[in-house]
Amino acid sequence: MSQLKYSAVRQPSLELREKASQLPLHPGVYLYKDPHGTVLYVGKAKSLRNRVRSYFNEDRLADSRTGTLICEASDIDYILVDNEKEALALENNLIKQYKPRFNVLLRDDKTYPYIKLTNEKYPRVYVTRRLTKGGAYYGPYFPGNLAHRLVDLIHRHFKIPSCKVDFDRTHTQPCLEYHIHRCHGPCVPDLTTPEEYAGAVRDVRMFLEGRNRELASQLRHRIAQAAEELRFEKAAALRDLLTTVEEVEDRQKMAAASGDNTDILGVCAEPPLVAANLFHLRNGKIVDRREFFWEDQDDFDLPTFTDALLKQLYLDAHYIPDHIHVPADFDDRELLEDLFSDKRGKRTHIHTPQRGEKKALLDLVETNAKHSFEQRFRIMKPSSEAIKQALQDALNLDSPPNRIECFDISHIQGTDKVASMVVWENGRMKKSDYRKFIIRTVEGNDDFASMREVVTRRYSRLKEQNEPNPSLVLVDGGLGQLHAAAEALEAIGLATQPLASIAKREEIIYVYGQESEPVVLDRYSPVLHLVQTIRDEAHRFAVTFHRQRRGAARLTSELSQVPGVGPKTVRKLLREVGSLEDVRNSDESRLAQVVGPATARKVYAYFHPEPSTEPFPILN
Repeated sequence: MSQLKYSAVRQPSLELREKASQLPLHPGVYLYKDPHGTVLYVGKAKSLRNRVRSYFNEDRLADSRTGTLICEASDIDYILVDNEKEALALENNLIKQYKPRFNVLLRDDKTYPYIKLTNEKYPRVYVTRRLTKGGAYYGPYFPGNLAHRLVDLIHRHFKIPSCKVDFDRTHTQPCLEYHIHRCHGPCVPDLTTPEEYAGAVRDVRMFLEGRNRELASQLRHRIAQAAEELRFEKAAALRDLLTTVEEVEDRQKMAAASGDNTDILGVCAEPPLVAANLFHLRNGKIVDRREFFWEDQDDFDLPTFTDALLKQLYLDAHYIPDHIHVPADFDDRELLEDLFSDKRGKRTHIHTPQRGEKKALLDLVETNAKHSFEQRFRIMKPSSEAIKQALQDALNLDSPPNRIECFDISHIQGTDKVASMVVWENGRMKKSDYRKFIIRTVEGNDDFASMREVVTRRYSRLKEQNEPNPSLVLVDGGLGQLHAAAEALEAIGLATQPLASIAKREEIIYVYGQESEPVVLDRYSPVLHLVQTIRDEAHRFAVTFHRQRRGAARLTSELSQVPGVGPKTVRKLLREVGSLEDVRNSDESRLAQVVGPATARKVYAYFHPEPSTEPFPILN
């Protein structure tokens, strides 16, 4: 029986077996590679030789995932380390670096939000969910709106902005944020000084680092100094800031004294599809949750899956809770507990609750994981509020978007250039607000200039009529279209208008001001589905309008050749009959109803000439 089972599996190469048998008996990380050098799988081991040789056992080769891995692999690489803890940390880093397709890869629709303080002459502060090089990051924060509330507090009290204005250019007028006292106005000369702005940035840095006592002490000193110099307005502003800092410090003290912090993981699996939920309990209260989805877990094993997920969640995290509750125990649990405890300087416990209140909470999270599974993989339509919240999270918006206006350009090699604007509002397309644009000022094939013209016309008009702007402006295209729209908005004084673009083919979403951190969503994401739907509707509307314009141009050109038919008659035929093909196929009585019998006779005769009655010439 076992021989039949084994023979059904393709045999690994003898060379690969030989390499496995020659690996050292030390801790380390091993990498399976294909003939092109692509990393297929990364694993860690207390003994490299023993672990890797186990892959060639009969039972493991019969497993479809392992058997496929071994048959596709042509080489084994390894890295030696001093102990298992180092191996575990290195394994996690290499998985994130190479993203091997045989590893369980973390796919997160809702990553932790951070606050970024940029590294510029005049630094800015904003919320982000992607960590890149440059600048300082603070967080993570949950619930997600906490980061946005803190950034709003920084705008109001420290006057450090999140705007996308180019500070390297000279501006003559500050934007609205300066006039409502939420920015020092570094974009306009003489509104602030580099020293004053740098002082505000130092205060923000202390505030975000939690050095509130130090900051409060400095503020008291500066209040006294301002009062001595009779700068009472400055002293009052500093006093208000001190009050805010002290209130934040008091709330943090109360929260720290009220209980333990726990993360709870629940999983729902119907291989190869898997959904997981991670709930965050802080001070005994559920403050946020995250959702994860996989589509490639053919050989799903809950303990192995839990182990891999916890490593990717916490080994690089800035914050690790006191307790982590998981649905299944796994081999590396004690090792992970030690590693997490060393990382945070305080003991972390990983439990699999069996009874009582903790088990009830774990069951609650698993129920939510089942609901997430149904919503994602059974294609259930999320509610309007849920999709707006998901949009806010995915695109790092300050608030859930109630209205999105999307633009697209359509033409053929620069001719008959038109644009469309479609509207999504509160969960559905609002066709009554759609708009068509004929491009007037652009010569040739220049999509960027066309986008600038359309955005300028649309939002200049809204500004003149004192109508509200949308929650988000979305443009069809990549970075070029995004920046063209941004230039238009900034030129009319709307530099803070939320703006994004979605690039064709790659389906990458760029948020203006965060172009270095593009949003890449998996193909099942309801957020991606929504953005694609809006983009595709804008494209359909633009193409339809372009075809109408092109058809009208052809009809006008053709009819202008008919003797006795002027521009007014052409417009009437275009309006009443439609396309050139419709005019060509209409009988004389139908045309007479539109333009009268005499003109109808001329038009009909033009498109239906009578055959010639003259005899053919006789050739000698």
